[in-house]
Amino acid sequence: MKTLATIIILAFVTTVFSQDFQGVATYKSHRKMDFKMDRENENSELQKQLREQLKKQFQKEFTLTFSKEESIYKQNKSLAAPSPKSSNGISISVSSNEDVTYKNIKENRYTVDTEVYGKRFLIKDTIKPIQWELQAETKSIGEYICNKAIFKDTYETKTLTNEGTLETVTKERITTAWYTMQIPVNNGPQQFQGLPGLILEINDGKLTLVCTKIVLNAEEKEKIEEPKKGKEVTQEAFDAILQKKSEEMMEQFKGRRKGGREVMISVGG
Repeated sequence: MKTLATIIILAFVTTVFSQDFQGVATYKSHRKMDFKMDRENENSELQKQLREQLKKQFQKEFTLTFSKEESIYKQNKSLAAPSPKSSNGISISVSSNEDVTYKNIKENRYTVDTEVYGKRFLIKDTIKPIQWELQAETKSIGEYICNKAIFKDTYETKTLTNEGTLETVTKERITTAWYTMQIPVNNGPQQFQGLPGLILEINDGKLTLVCTKIVLNAEEKEKIEEPKKGKEVTQEAFDAILQKKSEEMMEQFKGRRKGGREVMISVGG
């Protein structure tokens, strides 16, 4: 009986994941925030209101359209909601992320179409291997049985100290992925990949992406096309551009922070 069941499963996998196989996975994001008020006498009610605003602003929906060898990952478009205001008249608006990430698993490369500071870039680089550690834990996400994997790394972030200076801080990070071998493709949201099944959930301690819907082999298949427009740069060159702009903005903020009321919010690290 077990042999027969195995044969049926293998036949199903062979049929579903044929050469022209395509899938569409929908993910929803949740982000943890480091949140602090600059003035000690700010009341806790205001902080609660601002946290709630931020929580809603960072709840986004993304789509990963994938085949065996390629994928496109992008944020789903939605109508912009008016920014709510707290009782103290403070409102927060988070800009929409219109990046498009193309991955070619077969050729081990990726392209990101992104716009920063009014200029469009095409980041082109090779896919760097992730040193995943496979774990014994399993759980269900929807109808899929998922296995756990983690990887550990460090990253640098810049913070503005109370003295108004920029400080570089190195932090450790553990990223947890849940992947399903029921969809045996080496892919996942953003630039996560490298596991023996589609990644349905990812958490790096700050950002969580959870798959809420999967459609396999729809009648109308979407084209997976690599972005073409923008100034071509490597990932290293683009990171250097962002670093320079970030330092310029921090310096501008430092010059304006004297005497005013401010809210400092960190969304990354």
